[in-house]
Amino acid sequence: MTVTTLKLNERDDVAVAIKDVPEGFQFAEGMATIERIPAGHKLALRRIGVGEPVVKYGQIIGAATTEIAPGAHVHVHNLGMGTHKQDYAFGMGVEPLPPAPGEATFQGFHRASGRVGTRNYIGILTTVNCSGSVARFVAEEAARRCLLDNFPNVDGVVPIVHGSGCGMSGKGEGYETLFRTLAGYGHNPNFGAILMLGLGCEVMQVADLVGRDVLKDSARFRYMTIQGSGGTKATIDSALGALQELAVEANKAVRAEAPASKLVMGMQCGGSDGYSGITANPALGVASDLLVRHGGISILSETSEIYGAEHLLTRRAVDEPTGRKLIDLIEWWEDYTARNHGEMDNNPSPGNKRGGLTTILEKSLGAVAKAGHAPLSGVYKYGEPIDSPGFAFMDSPGYDPCSVTGQIASGANLITFTTGRGSVSGYMPVPCIKIASNPDLWQRMEPDMDVDCGAILGGATLEEKGQEIFAMVLRVASGEQTKSEAQGFGTVEFVPWQIGATM
Repeated sequence: MTVTTLKLNERDDVAVAIKDVPEGFQFAEGMATIERIPAGHKLALRRIGVGEPVVKYGQIIGAATTEIAPGAHVHVHNLGMGTHKQDYAFGMGVEPLPPAPGEATFQGFHRASGRVGTRNYIGILTTVNCSGSVARFVAEEAARRCLLDNFPNVDGVVPIVHGSGCGMSGKGEGYETLFRTLAGYGHNPNFGAILMLGLGCEVMQVADLVGRDVLKDSARFRYMTIQGSGGTKATIDSALGALQELAVEANKAVRAEAPASKLVMGMQCGGSDGYSGITANPALGVASDLLVRHGGISILSETSEIYGAEHLLTRRAVDEPTGRKLIDLIEWWEDYTARNHGEMDNNPSPGNKRGGLTTILEKSLGAVAKAGHAPLSGVYKYGEPIDSPGFAFMDSPGYDPCSVTGQIASGANLITFTTGRGSVSGYMPVPCIKIASNPDLWQRMEPDMDVDCGAILGGATLEEKGQEIFAMVLRVASGEQTKSEAQGFGTVEFVPWQIGATM
């Protein structure tokens, strides 16, 4: 293949256009394109009959819905899901990674729990949507009064507001998921202190979070309800007094050296394209392996976006029960989407498809590349605490803000986020590193992007870019601002996963 098109695996039936390919372009001896192929999209390398499987990355990405001629554009008009069956081969491909040479460190905030924060915020954590506006009023008034001017070690006050907490059952999967999420944020090491604010009459009671020994550290936590405080104005006044006390405590924390083993890195991809699985995602996989080799934790999520590629993870599971937990999640998702009149192949968004991704199988194979090659050490519920070193999987939807919210609740103190279309977002209290998959995106949206992995298309290696990402992870963990932080992102992206009926 020429540098204009790229065949990823010797078994592949398609190649990827590295740039726009005109009709009549000779891509192999005696073979030319019969139509224009947009950059990032696929072209057929052979004649493919109706119903035949189509292979990319050496794996099936779907089946032809019409006959496809050599040199034709392969996309939604002629490629569908088809039937697919995977051999899970639990644990058959486990290859432990060697320890990394030397010791990587960063400058972080050491907590009494033993965890280390990469930021030092004060959070106003709301139990219910009904207390969200007041939480924001408190944060705005604290800013107007310059409350943190005398506390240089505190990064800011972050209101964590959401759309749930009432109109729901007080037991069951939906309640427990929100409970884990709120508790996880309360314990995230990037918060130096927390003010929990409720309305008073909601289903998700402040007293339940405190009473179940979840958030009881009196030095770092304060609690109040709007009804118990006497209304909005009285709550704001009381909350400002509480924030002053919490700031004194949070300001005691100073950055000190910590090993990279204290890093918990959530990995995401959003606004993906046909390059994501070739450049940004596998480069992040190199960085993930480096972190695991240093004793840290990397977290892959978005269960609906590994569909069709789950067999690549079960083969790396440390044991069969771990691999089966992942398959249990896949089966739950198949049922979940079916009973809500959806289907797993709904996942590729219009933007994904414009970028060249056709089926969820294709998107998943590219997304799993973020996982590198480390053994799968554990499979966790959404927001469940993750404290064992290694590469882990946490259940979540593919919706990025919701998935990141779960990772932060599980303990992530830093997020890495690959994108091919140009996702702009941030996730206070955790910094987010944006990784561009192609040079056009980097040029158009450089003020939003932190790492240019499109350079891989120009000759840079995955190893070089993976090392670059890992080096940036250490710098950002030590306090360097990401592009999203510098622009103030992160106050509206707390999106807990809502499961069950709203009543």
